Amino acid sequence: MTSGMTSALKDWDIFCAVVDNYGDIGVCWRLARQLVAEHDIFVRLWVDDLSSLQRLCPEALPELDVQLLSGVEVRQWRDVFPEVVPSAVVIEAFACELPENYVAAMAELPVKPLWINLEYLSAESWVAGFHAGTSRHPSLPLTKYFYFPGFTPETGGLLREKNLGQGFDALDFWQRHGILQPQPDEVRISLFGYENQAVPSLLKTWASGPQPVTCLLPEGRIAADVYAWFGAAVPVMRRGNLTVRVMPFLAQDEYDQLLWACDFNFVRGEDSFVRAQWAGKPFAWHIYPQQDNAHWPKLNAFLDLYCQGLPADAAAGLGDFWHGWNRGTDVSQTWSECWNKRADFEQHARRWRDTLEAQDDLVQKLVFFCKNKV
Repeated sequence: MTSGMTSALKDWDIFCAVVDNYGDIGVCWRLARQLVAEHDIFVRLWVDDLSSLQRLCPEALPELDVQLLSGVEVRQWRDVFPEVVPSAVVIEAFACELPENYVAAMAELPVKPLWINLEYLSAESWVAGFHAGTSRHPSLPLTKYFYFPGFTPETGGLLREKNLGQGFDALDFWQRHGILQPQPDEVRISLFGYENQAVPSLLKTWASGPQPVTCLLPEGRIAADVYAWFGAAVPVMRRGNLTVRVMPFLAQDEYDQLLWACDFNFVRGEDSFVRAQWAGKPFAWHIYPQQDNAHWPKLNAFLDLYCQGLPADAAAGLGDFWHGWNRGTDVSQTWSECWNKRADFEQHARRWRDTLEAQDDLVQKLVFFCKNKV
């Protein structure tokens, strides 16, 4: 698939309303940077909470209305939206609803922008049928396209930069963060998630297990559960065979490397969920919980797809562990059962990554999609 962009579509606006702290902005920030770096596109990224972006990109200054970061023009999205000329392509991330005056300005242009709603990622079977669907605005001469990321060629793909992971040196990563390289029998696990009542059972299992476990804990919502179990909130905590090392919140590229360096990764939401798959390591996903329990079909749909090719007992064990982790119930037994099949999961994670890498990435597909609509 060719990736060149016609001059008529060389400027894009991306709108991001932060809901999940780092999931929404994480996806949008990666998308914006990749469009600039790999497709030479001018991107304005409109964000309503720049403090969240600052955690992912420390150079970001939340008080500025306009700033240039990694070649992306980052704009403050305020309640009173400025009068600007809309770009040729407009990305409405996760149905965030564009400002009314901006939509009106889109309708006044002689050549209407390509208006694309970037949807949440899902492995559900209906996604392929709705990908690239359209909706006419009820009163303005505008059409919106619905772009669904996904795991199969019939969907919009996944964010993946060129040469991702090439040249990575795990020893260098540990040294940069002041951590000794792992011992031969040591297990390293990253833990990133939402608040979870299953944490005590997991930590207890690691502490009483036969192998030394080092848990790398990036700052985040799950950290409070870990501190409560230890009865302390200090940089390094130890009990039995378990050592927990608290890490400062990592910029995106550094977090990617943490995933690559660990043996198992706990992730949450959407952005870290995808990055764990590119790491090619076994992982557990804490899906964003929804009040109407709409997250359960999404979780099960991904499990059904991901577990294809796994031995039946391993697939069942992984499902049991993920369900317990997402329900916040005792996971001591299901973790142990999964860890006993570690070799199966490691081989499967690499095979799954290779399958995904054989497909075009989301940005390639999105650029191609836009070219075909001109």
